[in-house]
Amino acid sequence: MIPVRGFEGKRVAVFGLGRTGLTAARALKAGGAEPVLWDEKPAARQAAAAEGFELADLRQVDWSSLAALMLSPGVPLTHPQPHWTVELARAAGVEILGDIELFARTVNAAPEYKRPKVIAITGTNGKSTTTALVGHMLTAAGRDARIGGNIGYGVLGLDDMHGGAVYVLEVSSYQLDLTSSLKPDVAILLNISPDHLDRHGGMEGYIAAKRRILLNQGKGDTAVIGVDDPWGQRICTEITAANRRTICPISAGRSMGRGVYALSGVLYDATGDRVLEVADLLRARSLPGRHNWQNAAAAYAAVRALGLSVEDAATGLVTFPGLAHRMETVGHIDGVRFVNDSKATNADAARQAMSAYPRFHWIAGGRAKEGGIDSLEDLFPRIAKAYLIGEAAKDFAAALDGKAPYAICGDLATATATAFADAQATGTGTSNGGNGGGEAIVLLSPACASFDQFSDFEARGEAFRAAVTDLMRQPARGVNA
Repeated sequence: MIPVRGFEGKRVAVFGLGRTGLTAARALKAGGAEPVLWDEKPAARQAAAAEGFELADLRQVDWSSLAALMLSPGVPLTHPQPHWTVELARAAGVEILGDIELFARTVNAAPEYKRPKVIAITGTNGKSTTTALVGHMLTAAGRDARIGGNIGYGVLGLDDMHGGAVYVLEVSSYQLDLTSSLKPDVAILLNISPDHLDRHGGMEGYIAAKRRILLNQGKGDTAVIGVDDPWGQRICTEITAANRRTICPISAGRSMGRGVYALSGVLYDATGDRVLEVADLLRARSLPGRHNWQNAAAAYAAVRALGLSVEDAATGLVTFPGLAHRMETVGHIDGVRFVNDSKATNADAARQAMSAYPRFHWIAGGRAKEGGIDSLEDLFPRIAKAYLIGEAAKDFAAALDGKAPYAICGDLATATATAFADAQATGTGTSNGGNGGGEAIVLLSPACASFDQFSDFEARGEAFRAAVTDLMRQPARGVNA
């Protein structure tokens, strides 16, 4: 782990004892702080007590004895209303911060010889794939890359730092709201579209949170910014005018005077004196579709900023094995391919997967985000049939009515089995995008949060995988691994 510096001998409250909070408590303790923990859930408190941590109801403690409140990112800071711990901390003048901020302060306090490089990645969509891709590219080239943050391991649970390490961090808007000192060597802002607006008080609050990833960069640092949406274009223009760092625009749909971009599946580097053709992304089987070309452009720009050669970067792109729950093929049965895109928790993310296939059987639903699936109407003609689950099923049915066939299935196992039977019956070969042809596609891309039926999108994706495995075990199936 990374022992947190700056709080030696001081009491630090930690609220929220999921992965992030408990990892932060361990790191604070390892650095000499005295963490005081609390969670509303008895099971979470019991797990912390089993590790020997001090537990105290933060409604009852003397806040003047506390140096800081370490808040888990899932706990509301400002909207829809501040959590009670936030109100108590503010009333007492106690600093509120998150695990990324603890990491940033520890990096900033390290002596130069021990200070690692940091690549921080955010965006509405694609940040997990890009984080994993950057880590893969660095590791394949022999660099010591540690991947974490909002993906995999909490950042403070990664191996301790040294001067040759590179921390590749996915950072959410919730985490950025709690961060003020992060100064990444490379900051990636992939894209912005409406999401989590209830937690940020609207679109401008959400944009402001995302922009915080660029807050402290200066001379010698690199900002990689997607310009395929109007908000990214605006931010790129504004910080280019400030001229405080190296700016690398990225695009998955248009050539630019300077930057990294993909056209028709070919990645180009226009950051130097001449335009280089870097890689044929159609060979990168785990990066199908235009949205993944944007991810590839960002990852390439980031690793090049840290000195990887064009050749090593290109090799890393085409050898990337892919990310679980993001357009992940989890099985083939009788000419039907099952694609797990459980990480598509909003309509914009689902659009990316739906755009990759000309025809598909679509499993969707859960706890709907603002706007539902209305923005996907232009893709409804691609839907062979929709299989609707969870709280959003009736609303999604209303949106699809008269525009695409659908069935309300309720739960994921029923939807998977029904979609498979229908895909078998139609037998249409529909896959494209360089991933092989002749298969019908059953696509789980829910366009919803998972919390009505599952603990998180990973649990939903694993349930889909289990449902496909159950189908494979039935007799007389033509199964291909």
